[in-house]
Amino acid sequence: MTTPAQKTVDILVVGTGAGAMVAAATAAARGASVLMIEKTPLYGGSSAASGGGVWIPASDSAIAQGQSDSPDEAFTYIKSLTGNTVADAKIRAFVENARFMVRHVESISDLRFTAIPYTDYHAENPGGKMGFRSHETNTLNARRLPRRDFETLRPTHPAAALFGYIPWTTMEAAPMVTRGPGWMRTMAKVLWRYYSDVGQRLRSKRSRFLVFGNAIAGHLKLAFDRDGGELWLGAALKELTRDASGRVTGAVIERGGAAVTVTATRGVILGAGGFERNQAMRDRYLPGEGRPEWSGGQEGNTGDAIEAGIRIGAATDLMAEAWWAPTLSVPGEPRGRPLFYERALPGNIIVNQRGERFMNEARSYDIAGKAMIDADRPDARTIPSWIVLDARFRSKYPMGPLIPVFPDWTLPARFRSMYLKAPTLKALAGQMGVPPAALEATVARFNGFARSGEDADFGRGGAAYDRYYGDQSVKPNPNLAPIDQAPFYALKVYPGDIGTKGGLATDEAARVLDGQGAPIPGLYAIGNNAASVMGPAYPGAGSTLGPAMTFGFLAVQDILR
Repeated sequence: MTTPAQKTVDILVVGTGAGAMVAAATAAARGASVLMIEKTPLYGGSSAASGGGVWIPASDSAIAQGQSDSPDEAFTYIKSLTGNTVADAKIRAFVENARFMVRHVESISDLRFTAIPYTDYHAENPGGKMGFRSHETNTLNARRLPRRDFETLRPTHPAAALFGYIPWTTMEAAPMVTRGPGWMRTMAKVLWRYYSDVGQRLRSKRSRFLVFGNAIAGHLKLAFDRDGGELWLGAALKELTRDASGRVTGAVIERGGAAVTVTATRGVILGAGGFERNQAMRDRYLPGEGRPEWSGGQEGNTGDAIEAGIRIGAATDLMAEAWWAPTLSVPGEPRGRPLFYERALPGNIIVNQRGERFMNEARSYDIAGKAMIDADRPDARTIPSWIVLDARFRSKYPMGPLIPVFPDWTLPARFRSMYLKAPTLKALAGQMGVPPAALEATVARFNGFARSGEDADFGRGGAAYDRYYGDQSVKPNPNLAPIDQAPFYALKVYPGDIGTKGGLATDEAARVLDGQGAPIPGLYAIGNNAASVMGPAYPGAGSTLGPAMTFGFLAVQDILR
């Protein structure tokens, strides 16, 4: 038997998402030798593909903008959503240390965080805020990256870009989507920025103006490289190694078809994403019907690190939970397209296979996605459901890859294949396979709500977050408009997600726990490798990245203490 290659470092970081990169860059900045591995050919994980929001309570940026917030208020808010599903000490560790993580990251890199007026998803709950906990980070010109680092940076998900490929910032996207004041001027600015980079347009469709998770990954990669960190792409975790005392000493990595035994003298940090792209694990742990291709998570998230932890006795928690989101299946795309904001726009509804509404379509995407699973039953299937809209909506607002203003005939054939279209609701129902009378009655009832401004069935437009993506020019309710202008459209909607949130059980220092609740020496887990500090809830935009980055920071603090 051939002896595998050997490598020794202080810290091994598995994964390259935002949490993993904060951990790796922090350790390298403090003088540790660090190896970060990524099993796919692209680094950045789901974080790089994401909208890049980072949920940080009581940040310096928020306070500087005159906003009142505190860790205690954030603790109260999270507890109102999670109940007893997460230990108080773990929640406290996050809300007390998130702002210190930001200060630290800004001290070792050029990454900057700015609190924005993006409302919490449940702002009406105790401790909830109408904004300034979600943070946008600064952009990055890809010219600053070595060419290989730009080429191997995982691209932004099409759902988080104009037309699926043109970058925009969070504060640019909101008015453009909702037709807010100045939206045409903003669109002109975004398009000019993209098309004026003539040299890059001649080479590639991809923009060098990096935003969201791409900017986070790029900034942190620059810091990691500067401080001597090492990254292996195409390097998959196969198993964790331990000594006679049970301490994790490193891992066996498969790289280039060969096994490499990596010894990590100080510790191993698992930050390699969830298991949303693993059908067997979905079937074993998640409720309802679900498929990997409905998920917006990146294809490498197959739960390898979670299963490696389980094999050495690690406990798990929250394995039935995910960061749910309704998604569209776009031909030619390997991942689902989450409907983050489209559902809140006025003039569309989601119906089951009986042609009936079953939820407030404008609620946060995790609630809407989970509602599709919870409401599914044999006599009223919601998997898949249908999103129904009319010509007015089609001409004014986006729906996944269907862009307003552009007539149907200008769309690529693969996009046209996604929708049904008919001159009447009765004819549309026939194509959908739902009872025509039921669909007509549902739309008629909804149109009455649009005229009165009150959704008497599900309260759409009643919560602050509902209204964030409403069209404020539509009265009396920015989330409600009649569906009454032919032709009518319908698209299939699936109960997808942007990742799973169950994983290895951890404590307030991100140490992985065994079945008796004791830390496994030398092993840490963060991000979607760990059971989320948010429990089954989704407090606000950036609730995945904020904790991942904070616990990455805390893990390194514990290792190097």
